[in-house]
Amino acid sequence: MFPLIVDLTNRPVLVVGGGTIGLRKAAQLVAEGAAVTVLSDVFFGAIPQGLARVITRPYAPGDLEGYLFVVAATANGPVNDQIWAEAQERNILCNVVDDLSRGDTYFAALHTQGPVRIAVTTSGTAPALAQVLRDRIAAVLPGNLAEVAATLEGERRAAQAERGTSEGINWRPRIDELLGGSGDRCSHGCDDGCGNGGTVSG
Repeated sequence: MFPLIVDLTNRPVLVVGGGTIGLRKAAQLVAEGAAVTVLSDVFFGAIPQGLARVITRPYAPGDLEGYLFVVAATANGPVNDQIWAEAQERNILCNVVDDLSRGDTYFAALHTQGPVRIAVTTSGTAPALAQVLRDRIAAVLPGNLAEVAATLEGERRAAQAERGTSEGINWRPRIDELLGGSGDRCSHGCDDGCGNGGTVSG
């Protein structure tokens, strides 16, 4: 598995399944700016705000056409098998909820401070471990990472304007300087409430 940060802004994403997990993943994807369609014949919770479409019927072959990424969260093994098979056929990235034998992507446990994001995954083997590790890492981070990132962005742009590139600059001393004065701890900007026992897929 290769960890990769993907910009999903306005990209078409399909979540198949209207249960608690499917709706939560749909909400996470909407929060990342994706154009999310949820497809399900029944819904077991509040439908997230900001969806591109809601389709109220069961999955049928061909439903994945045109999507960049699909989440199979039907709680029905044979249906998830069909979704996974179609995703492979169409070369569409797929997350099959709670099933290590199928799917080629996993949701990580996230900690966010502004543009700084730390993701922990166990490649689907132990989601609870991913969350605990995320919380422990977040607990020792300084609370000013967003401000540090903004400062460094400005300085990097200035270096690019002056020199044409920021390559070759040793940023470590400056980063140590910016971080060293902070005695603050994590502000707990985690995706599901740092340390509150929320469920994630790692």
